[in-house]
This record gives sequence, structure tokens and C-alpha cells, in this order.
Amino acid sequence: MKTYIVAAAEGISPAAALLSVGDIVALPTETVYGLGADALNPTACAKIFEAKDRPLYDPLIVHIPDRKWLVRLAVASDCAHILAENFWPGPLTLVLPRTGIVPDIVTSGQETIAIRMSAHPDFQAVARIFGNPIAAPSANRFGRISPTSADHVVEELDGRIPLVVDGGDCAHGVESTIVLVRGSEIHILRNGPITAEELARFGTVRGLMADISAPGGLASHYAPSTPLVIEDLVADGAELPFMERASRLLSVQQNGGADGHPSSIGLLAWSHSGEGFAHVEHLSKTQNLREAATNLYGAMRRLDAAGHALIIAESVPEHGLGAAIMERLRKASAR
Repeated sequence: MKTYIVAAAEGISPAAALLSVGDIVALPTETVYGLGADALNPTACAKIFEAKDRPLYDPLIVHIPDRKWLVRLAVASDCAHILAENFWPGPLTLVLPRTGIVPDIVTSGQETIAIRMSAHPDFQAVARIFGNPIAAPSANRFGRISPTSADHVVEELDGRIPLVVDGGDCAHGVESTIVLVRGSEIHILRNGPITAEELARFGTVRGLMADISAPGGLASHYAPSTPLVIEDLVADGAELPFMERASRLLSVQQNGGADGHPSSIGLLAWSHSGEGFAHVEHLSKTQNLREAATNLYGAMRRLDAAGHALIIAESVPEHGLGAAIMERLRKASAR
């Protein structure tokens, strides 16, 4: 199969047509690129799992063309409706009891559905023409770094899908916030662009629910091929004497071989200068968390492609979007 990248202006109608005949297409969203299929067609959804090498126990997020679909697909509480009114279209996914029209393959057999409404104009245009909900997890191989550009999608899925609609780089750069809504309680299952502070205006925010499997909820996810570890490299504004410890870390990653050298280590930097490292990607030179979230996956991809023996990811402050960034980094480092 040949994979075509088509600019959004020419790609919207063909994408909707492919969805209508049960095929899969990559579409831009405001968070990351998604791999879409007709959410009401189990055979079409199976193509997502096949193309991504995604295990069937990992549920899909369903994107709806308009809010009328919320009550057709899910049983929504007053709190869920209020969240939809305030954050849709946008990067918030609601996990709610499903209705009978939702195929089991979409929910991995669970009695809940993950549902959102994208704010990206190109995704919205495809959804309006197509008319049905679109199941669309990230358009990458399972467990790998999520794609934030059309080129990233091709790196991951070339020859596996027919079409990528190129809508430019994604605005947020990390996946949607996922919350389980039970009554007036809002349980955060995955941190994202909508923060706990914003959600707290509309209900009582709680932590992770152990009995719910959410998309992207596995311990290892969003991972480069290169081993990645998280370190604090700056204390009280001063860079720590880290190079000796970096060499020891590299030696451990190389299964106890000869001592490594920091020249073969890449740095995903937050506030460290990067001096002494072979390759440095700065998340944000002004320590802006929104800019850092937007740059996260692209920077990880460049470090991964450089062929280093190890990537050091510098910790970021865990407030606001920093919680989402650190959640992704921890999953990327889990092996």
C-alpha cells in the first residue's frame, strides 16, 4: 500500500470518502495526529489495531462531529454535560457509561466509552462530511512517540495506511486530558492540556481510578527506541555536577559494559544549558510549559533519531501542563 500525504484543502473530501467505505486515514487534531476509522464499524476499527500493532485490550477514543452524539453514545451526567459545554470542542476526553450502539472493539469490552470533540478545523470538516463518530487514537505504532506532524505519521505508518491529511503541526503537542465522570466527581485518568485547576471549577477532582482502563493508560507508552531516564539537573539555579553520574547511568544502560561517556548522551532540557552533552533539545528556552508541551514529542523524535546510547530527560515543574509532560516522560522511561 502506498501512503499519500495530501494538504488539508484537497484531502478533506477524500478522507471522508475513505471513512465511508470502512478504510482508515490519519487526521490532524489540536493535540496529536489521530488514526481515524468509522467508530460504528467494527471491521474498520479493527484496521486501526492492525495498522498500529495495538493490543485489543487498549480502548479507543471516539471523536464526535457534534454534541448531539454525546447522548447517543454515552449516558452523561449533569457534570459531564457541563464539562462538554465548557471544554468542547477541545482537548478533553470524557469516560462515561456506553450505550448499546458502541461496538465492543472500541471499548475493549468495557462498559465505558472515551469520547471527545476535536477543535481542529480540518478534523471537524472531515467529521461533518462523514457524519458519524470517528475512532481516532494517535497515528503511530503502539507505544511509540505520538506524531505532531504529517511527516511523523509517515515515519510511523508508511505503507500501512492510504492517506494522511496534512493540517500542519499540532497546537498542543500532547494528547487530550482524560477524565472519568461519576456524579459530580471528576477522576483524572490522563493529564493533558485541560488541567486539574481548570476542571476543579466544575466538580470535585479526584485521582486515578484503578478499575478503569483508559487509552494511553499502560505503564510504558509514548516511548523512543533509545533508553530514556529522567533526572533533576539543576538545583537552586545552579547546574549539578552530573557528568560522572551520567557516565554511570550510561554504563548501566549498556548492560554493565565499559564506562560510557556523556558525549553519547542526548539531553531533553528544561533549564540546563546542555553543556557537555552530545545533542541538546530545549523544550522551552523561556521555561514556558505550554511551549514545552508543544515541543515535547518532536524533540524526543529528534533525539531518538540521532542514535545516542541514552537520552536524559530533565524534570519539569509538576503544575498545570507540567503534570502532563512528566506523565508522558515517566511512561517513556518505563521499560
